Parts: sequence; structure tokens; C-alpha cells
Amino acid sequence: MRYNTLGGTGLVVSEICLGTMTFGGKGFWTAIGTLDQGVADRIVAGALDQGVNFIDTADVYSEGLSEEITGKAMRASGRARSDIVLATKVLGTVGTGVNDRGASRGHIMDGVKASLKRLGTDYIDLYQIHGVDPVTPIEETVRALDDLVREGLVRYVGVSNWSAWKIMKALGIADRLGLDRLASLQAYYTIAGRDLEREIAPLLLAEKVGLMVWSPLAGGLLSGKYSRDGAGEGRRASFDFPPVNKERAFDVIDVMAEIGRAHGVSVARVALAYVLHKPFVSSVIIGAKSVEQLDDNIAASDLTFTAEEMARLDAVSALPAEYPGWMLERQGAERAASVAKRR
Repeated sequence: MRYNTLGGTGLVVSEICLGTMTFGGKGFWTAIGTLDQGVADRIVAGALDQGVNFIDTADVYSEGLSEEITGKAMRASGRARSDIVLATKVLGTVGTGVNDRGASRGHIMDGVKASLKRLGTDYIDLYQIHGVDPVTPIEETVRALDDLVREGLVRYVGVSNWSAWKIMKALGIADRLGLDRLASLQAYYTIAGRDLEREIAPLLLAEKVGLMVWSPLAGGLLSGKYSRDGAGEGRRASFDFPPVNKERAFDVIDVMAEIGRAHGVSVARVALAYVLHKPFVSSVIIGAKSVEQLDDNIAASDLTFTAEEMARLDAVSALPAEYPGWMLERQGAERAASVAKRR
């Protein structure tokens, strides 16, 4: 297992993060997974035994049951709490009240206390805003997160599914007011969906914000279980998310299958390894339904590609040109070339 610092912090996390969305299975979340405590215990222990030290959950997963199962599984593993980097999230609806959602100070303060109780711990390593709240001012959210760090309830803060401008505004507010900076972004990124590279990835590198990748297999589409005619079993069969250009995705899968055969590994492992090769990625979240699936996914950390293989994967999955990217490239090419020549 390889390890990275999370963005510009000194927090060291495994490049594979165990996601717990499959734990529990209440309400809507049954479409994702219904793992009980016994299976979850084995998966958490198996991940920790292979060097994973990073676990991610959320207050809304299985209506809070995922957090409860995760906390119990951590304790059952026998590992010291300090050996595990625990991340959870707040934003989604957790009750019937009008304030039982969002990124307001009130909901954040209520949410962290409820998560701590369900997880059975006295601190959260990484506390993340689970999405965009169009009502609450960003400054209110940033100040509330800073207060949690100062109180010792939370050690680092992050966001999920935010656009580049919103992340930059939050960072600017934190820098101006001397508040705790965002350590990470949790976002969707796969070889079949590289949109994040247009604006967000350059921002993350420039501002030293870590990236946690969710759904690196595009909801199972890149697992190798599906064919172009739509045949296949798994989560995608009942929950077709996240959206993917499937024609392009299957072109990518064809190339991954060839490379997988050359290495004697699964298509899923190739897809995970590709994301892990990107310099702006801190950790990739995997969600296993069995110990066997867990082992195959974790093994992606050991897979390396030749320069030719990486070039093939980059080419087949390349994003179509989009403004202003094509104009920036055109205008900047001569200047970049002139500097390169002098070197």
C-alpha cells in the first residue's frame, strides 16, 4: 500500500480509502448495498490488514446505520483509534424538520454531534460538507467548520461535489479571516468521466487541496461486468448512476480489457490503477460487497503501466475539446514552447 499526504496537510492517508456506502441497507440505500455487521467487520478488518488506514462514511448512508456499523467494525478490528483516519459527511436530510439539512451553522453543529454518537468516537479526522447548499452563505459554513476544529471535535475539513469557483471562494474566505482551510475535495472521477480535469484538478494542484475520488468504477460500469448491449448484473442494472457517455465508456473498456489481459488482472483493477496514476489524486474510495472484491480492488495499488499503456488509456478516454480550454491551449502553446527551448 502506498500513502499520500492529504493535500497540503501533514495527514497521511492510504491511496485506497474504504467507502462504507454498502453498509446497512435502509431505505433508498438498499440499491447500493445491504451488508450486515458481520460482513462489514470482515471487510474493515481485511482492509486494515492490507494497509488501508482511511475509511469514509456519511450521516445519510442507510439513514445513519452505516456510521453505526462502521464505528462498531473499527472497534471490532482491535486497531487503535489513532491508526485509523475516519471521514464522514454532513448536508443531506436526516429528519423531518426544516433545518435537518444543509450547511448552516445550526445543522453542522447538530450533525457532528449525531455522527460522533453513532460512530462511537470523540473526534472525526475529516469532516466534509456533502454537497452544495444554495441557501447558506459560504462564510457561515467555513466559520462553523473552523469552530469544530478549534473545539477538537474535528481535525480536518473538506467538501464534496463542489465546483472550482466555490472551492476557491471558500479558500479565499479562510485565508482572509485566518480560518481553517479546506484540506480535501471528494469528487467523481473515472477514466470514463474525466471532466474534473478541466477546471478542478488544476485548482487542487495549485492550492494544495487533496482529492478523494468517489465511484472510480462509474457505479460498476467499469467493473467488466457489463456489455455494450446492456447485459450485466450489479448496481448499474437497478441504479444507473452516475451518468456516463456509454459509447465512449465501452471504447475505454475495450482498451482496458486488452491491458488487463496483458497483466493478468481484472478490468476493474485497470480502471482503479489509472485513476491512482494521476498526480492530483490523494486517495480512491472503493466500496466492496465481499472480501474477494475488496482484495481485487486493493491490489490496484500495486499495478503499474508502461508509458505506452498509459498513453493508450489517456488517448481513448480523452475529453472532447471545450472552450475556454482549446483557446487557452492555442494561445499558450507558443509561449510555452519558447520557454522550453531555452531550457
